[in-house]
Amino acid sequence: MDRDQLRATVLGFGGAIAVLSVLLYFVGVDELVAELSRADSSTVLLVVGVTLAWLLAWAIALKTVLGVLGVSVSLPRSFLVFNGAMFSNNVTPFGQAGGEPVAALLISKMADTEYEKGLAAIASVDTLNFVPSVSLALIGAAYFATETTFGTRLQLATGAVVLLAVAVPGAVYVGWKYRYSLENRVVSGLTPLIRWITDRIPGVPVPTPASLESRIGHFFGAIERVATDRRAIAVSLAASTLGWGLQMSGLWLAFVAIGESIPFSAVLFVVPMGAMAGITPLPGGTGGIEAVLVAVLAALPGVTIGVETALAAVVIYRGAVYWVPVLVGGTVVSVVGADSFG
Repeated sequence: MDRDQLRATVLGFGGAIAVLSVLLYFVGVDELVAELSRADSSTVLLVVGVTLAWLLAWAIALKTVLGVLGVSVSLPRSFLVFNGAMFSNNVTPFGQAGGEPVAALLISKMADTEYEKGLAAIASVDTLNFVPSVSLALIGAAYFATETTFGTRLQLATGAVVLLAVAVPGAVYVGWKYRYSLENRVVSGLTPLIRWITDRIPGVPVPTPASLESRIGHFFGAIERVATDRRAIAVSLAASTLGWGLQMSGLWLAFVAIGESIPFSAVLFVVPMGAMAGITPLPGGTGGIEAVLVAVLAALPGVTIGVETALAAVVIYRGAVYWVPVLVGGTVVSVVGADSFG
């Protein structure tokens, strides 16, 4: 990790700690501890088990996409690779946007393939994961809309989901329609920048314009192969939807663990809303995701819980979905790093 990246990571974790501290200040540490002390340990372990099942489901999606790109990996290896990718996302500012280049490098090493294929694979999986999350959020919002009237905050949250549901597929369609023109623009824009950077790094050879054009072309070609394989898209979307369902089950079980019950339709809406906070410049969205989850849960009509109860459940849920891939993926990254430099 270079000095700039280390500084950004340290600042990101500092920001996450600050956000969590403010959240704890308003909720109260004693109140949170009191809620957590009620948690049933066996149900908490079930949340961890559901988290592992979620990671396995999304590992199936990654394995499927890699198979389209001609990279054959076993499901256990895909599970380890995906956890390593999640680890990089969880410790890098801006979540997936910041962690994808590192995740692509890890995939290329563990799956023994080109970096461009690794980047195309993780980018494709992330894009496919977006579709079920927004769809499930809209289903949850539609259910609540038939039951009661939304307040201003929930109207804004629902509006954000609808906007994403329209804007992201629209951007993907435009990008696909003009993909060859986009490829040419990326090549012409990135080539001078990459050559300028590598020219100033000792020991790193400066790539030729032709080699850069070839590598970027391979990346776009890999994306096109995935986008045109309908069977792979169907399997990946099914695995992604299962993964989202397991994540939502984890949050629902976290409430059960502390003796509370909320409608499952609530987590359909809440979990994707929390995932949107992952775009903040905080490692893995830590702090931002917790704040959004608590705020939306406390504001949902028909969900009669206090903010301390919401935070306690979120702590259990996020403790699993954040730390399980960090521990498993961190071990994977350490082993791969030791093999690379040993």
